[in-house]
Amino acid sequence: MPTDTQEPIDDDRSLAGQIARALAGQIVSGALRPGERLRQDKIALAFRTSHVPVREAFRRLDAQGLVVTEPRRGVRVAGLVAADVMEVAEMRATLEALALRHALPKMLPPDMARARAALESSAGQTEVTEWEAANRHFHEAITSPCGLPRLIASIADLHKASARHLFATWQTLGWRPRSDHEHRAILKAIEDGQVDAACDLLTKHVLEAGRALAAALETK
Repeated sequence: MPTDTQEPIDDDRSLAGQIARALAGQIVSGALRPGERLRQDKIALAFRTSHVPVREAFRRLDAQGLVVTEPRRGVRVAGLVAADVMEVAEMRATLEALALRHALPKMLPPDMARARAALESSAGQTEVTEWEAANRHFHEAITSPCGLPRLIASIADLHKASARHLFATWQTLGWRPRSDHEHRAILKAIEDGQVDAACDLLTKHVLEAGRALAAALETK
């Protein structure tokens, strides 16, 4: 059961945190399918631990919307519905624009270099998992200088949910890299010091991506 994940949900190094990260990685990648039951005893055995950290891991995953806890039925991987995709997109659009607005006055040349490197890494990428990682790194590069840890943590959790939506729908979507020009426009506005324009472009970019994923999910 233990596996590497793409990115940790948080920085907790406790056993419960390790279990939560491992399960989150499998849920996001699709290795654990929507509706699949998570057996507490099996997971505890896999991690050679008691049920206590497993229950704590489930609690964290439930809070992040990756699993649902049902009375007398246990814990299952959360389903995927278009309304959830748009909820995540709208939250991301709002919180990332807020983070960017706070980040712009603090942004340094290394931050801009990170954003450019992520942008170049995603350009022409044909592997969806590699593109998703580069896309996420771009968004992190332009928002993390805000220096607001709670806001950054919330955005990171939302990116996990967005990745899950992308991996669940990319075949239906006829996926292809499509955000490079939007990222370049956002970066240009940042470089020009156009705060309102950069935030507006970022908001539109996130919402349009969410609408595309929600539409793809409705056709599945």
